[in-house]
Amino acid sequence: MNVPDNEKYRKALHVLARLQSAGFEAYFAGGCVRDMIMGRPPKDYDIATNTPPDEIERLLHPTIAVGKAFGVIVALRGEDQFEVASFRWDGPYRDGRHPEVTKLSTKEDDIARRDFTVNGLFFNPATGEVLDLVGGRADIERRLIRAIGDPVERFREDRLRMMRAIRFACQLGFAIEDNTLAGVKAMAKAIVSVSNERIADELRHILVSNERRKGIELLDETGILAVLMPDVVAMKGVPQPPQFHPEGDVFEHTLLCLQHLDNPSWPLALAALLHDIGKPPTMQKLDRIRFHEHETVGVRMARRICAKLKLSNDERDTVLWLIERHMVFKDVQNMRQATLKRLFAHPLYKQLEELHRADKLACDGDMSTLQFCRAKYAEYGVEEIKPKPLLTGHDLLALGLEPGPVFGKVLRAVEDAQLDGEVKTREEAIALASKLAAESQPN
Repeated sequence: MNVPDNEKYRKALHVLARLQSAGFEAYFAGGCVRDMIMGRPPKDYDIATNTPPDEIERLLHPTIAVGKAFGVIVALRGEDQFEVASFRWDGPYRDGRHPEVTKLSTKEDDIARRDFTVNGLFFNPATGEVLDLVGGRADIERRLIRAIGDPVERFREDRLRMMRAIRFACQLGFAIEDNTLAGVKAMAKAIVSVSNERIADELRHILVSNERRKGIELLDETGILAVLMPDVVAMKGVPQPPQFHPEGDVFEHTLLCLQHLDNPSWPLALAALLHDIGKPPTMQKLDRIRFHEHETVGVRMARRICAKLKLSNDERDTVLWLIERHMVFKDVQNMRQATLKRLFAHPLYKQLEELHRADKLACDGDMSTLQFCRAKYAEYGVEEIKPKPLLTGHDLLALGLEPGPVFGKVLRAVEDAQLDGEVKTREEAIALASKLAAESQPN
C-alpha cells in the first residue's frame, strides 16, 4: 500500500480517525484505495462507515448534507471536502440512477452494491488491512475492469456505469473483462436515458486520457457511440484520396488524430474527434475524392453535438473555431503578413497548431507547413504578433471621422498596415488614417 504523504491525506486520516475513536467502523473506500494500491496519487478520499448520518454530522462538524437520504455527508476541512457515507443496502433502481429504497446496512452489503471490483476495496489505515470481498486486488494485478456481481444488473441500476467502465479502462490502461463488456453491449441502447451532462463528463474523462483512441474504439465496439454520436460512426468506410490519406477511411484518420494529440484540453480533444464529421455528407468523386467545404458543414454538425452535450459557451466556441479553422494551414505560406500575424495572435492558435500537427501525423506526415509557422512565429516574436496599437478609436474621432462602418474599416486597415510593417510610427498611422478617411467621403 503506497500511503500518500501530503496535507490532504492527513486531513482525511483525521476525519476517519474521529469516527473510529467514537467506536465506529470506518474505512477509506473505492477509488482512493485502488489508486494507493497502484501507487497513484488519489484526487479524493471517500470514507465508508457504519456511523449513522446524524452522528456523522455531530462528530465531523462542519459538514454538508449533500445526500443524507442516501447516507452521504460531506465533511469540510479547510478547502478540502471528504465524502463520508454510511454502509447501506440499495433496493431496486427504477430510474436507472437512484435506488427506490435505501437502508443502513453492513459493509458487506455496501461493497456488493458498488460498480467495479477495483472500486470495491476498503482500507483501514489504523491496521493496514485492505478489505477485499470481490477480488479487486487480483483484478488490479490482472489490469481488468470487472463489474461486481451481474454486469447487466449493475448497468440497469445506473446506465452511466457503462461509460464509466470504458473511462476507467482508459484512465488506468486496463482491459474490460469479457462478461462486463458483454453487459455493456447488451445495455448500450439504454444510455439514452442518462442526462447529457453526465455523458459529457464521462466523455471528457475519456478524451483527455492517454488512451483516448481506445476509448472511442470501445464506445464504437459496444454500440454506445452509434447511440450518442451517429455522425462520428458515419465516418466509418468513407474513403479518402490515398495520395493524401494512406491511413484509410475518415474514421481511422480521426482515431489516429486523437492518438497523436499531446495532452489535449477537453475542447481540443472533442474538436479532433469532430473535425472531419463534415466529410461524409460532402464527399464527391470528381477528378479525385473531394470534400468541398467539409469544415463549414462540420461546424454546423458540431454545433448540434455541443448543444446536446450542454457544453459551456466557451467550450462550444473553442470546439467550433478549431473545426472551422483546421484547414487554414494549407494557405499560410501565401498569406499576407498581417493575416498570418492575426492568426498567430488568436488566443486559441496554439491549440489549432496542435490539432494541425496531430492531423498531419494521422495522414501524410508532412510537417513542412508546421515548421514554416513555427519559424515565422519565432521570427516575429510576441511584440510583432500582437503590437500595441498605433491608433485608437479616439484618434479617429479627433480626425473628424464619425462612428460607423467606415470607422471600423479604417481602424482595421491601419492595424493591417502596422502588422505588415508598412507603418511604424504614430505619425505614419495618422497620415494613413487621414488618407483613408478622405477617400471614404462621398464626392
